[in-house]
Amino acid sequence: MNSSLLASLSGLLGFCAYFAAAVGFVAVFCMVYCKITPYDELKLIRSGNTAAAISFGGALTGFVLPLYSAITHSVGFIDMLIWAVIAMLVQFSVFGAVRIFLKELVREIENNHTAAATLLAFCSISIGILNAACMTY
Repeated sequence: MNSSLLASLSGLLGFCAYFAAAVGFVAVFCMVYCKITPYDELKLIRSGNTAAAISFGGALTGFVLPLYSAITHSVGFIDMLIWAVIAMLVQFSVFGAVRIFLKELVREIENNHTAAATLLAFCSISIGILNAACMTY
């Protein structure tokens, strides 16, 4: 193999490690988020509930934004893992905070009312952006 090809492939192992960790974190986030919410997002989404899809999509985006920042700004693999866990915990707290603010949030999403779901999604994304920005130290 020529040297330029070898140089190009030199980062492949690191890419694979970070990508696998990121996909793993996304899977864990989705599983835990579905467990902490009092309704079954996937069941609601499968039945055509747009509100559940909006709120879940916002939470996922709100997590992936700081995960991206943790990957790009971490000083190493372990550092990225730590910040990914922090990003996950922050995103879980967003759901709890919005639920306190909107007492009927769960019922609204279960009843496919998109206004409450859209607010939750935008709160999740907004906090995710702030979370990502704070990781840039």
